[in-house]
Amino acid sequence: MAGGWALLPILICSFVALAIVLERFWALRRAAVFPPGLGAEVREWARSSSLDAAHLEALEKGSPLGELFAGALAVRDRPRELIKERIEDTGRHVVHRMERYLNTLGTVALIGPLLGLLGTVIGLIRMFLSVMAGGIGDPTKMAGGIGEALICTAFGLVVSIPAYVLHRYFRSKVGGYVVQMEKEATALLDDLSAPRPVPRRRTAASEAATSQAG
Repeated sequence: MAGGWALLPILICSFVALAIVLERFWALRRAAVFPPGLGAEVREWARSSSLDAAHLEALEKGSPLGELFAGALAVRDRPRELIKERIEDTGRHVVHRMERYLNTLGTVALIGPLLGLLGTVIGLIRMFLSVMAGGIGDPTKMAGGIGEALICTAFGLVVSIPAYVLHRYFRSKVGGYVVQMEKEATALLDDLSAPRPVPRRRTAASEAATSQAG
């Protein structure tokens, strides 16, 4: 209450930032993005051709990396360039979802000091209006305006500094995940585009030689 009504939007921003941080910490867990052993398992599926629609659906819904693999496996019989294009298209959607709410967190980090500055200006205006109305004989009126200004400034910085640090942290974390996803996708692409051994057809002469040897 000492901060005045200008403190209310700062408090709202703090609740929004806290909700985003908790949600992103949970969604960007390494185990949720990169399930252990998924890359090797999917490449084994691709080599053995033991894939069906149920496999792809479960893979797509399991994790961001699984969604990337499912996009590639859905067109596994196409040429390498088409598989690569599908991986890039799917990857853009996956990265967009991993960066969800980060723009909002960055906005909170940006407007926190501005809201604090707004509260500071409002507090100073109140102080000068009190001085104009009653003179400088009542120091409590001046102290109230200065206190409101300082409280809003402090709260704005307290909200914006952690929001900015965590915004940069999540951006860096997503960037690291993207690099690892590219490595996994390249390994799967190499397996899918590798030439498969073709069984040799036995000719009539080889069949005759085999029957004579028998």
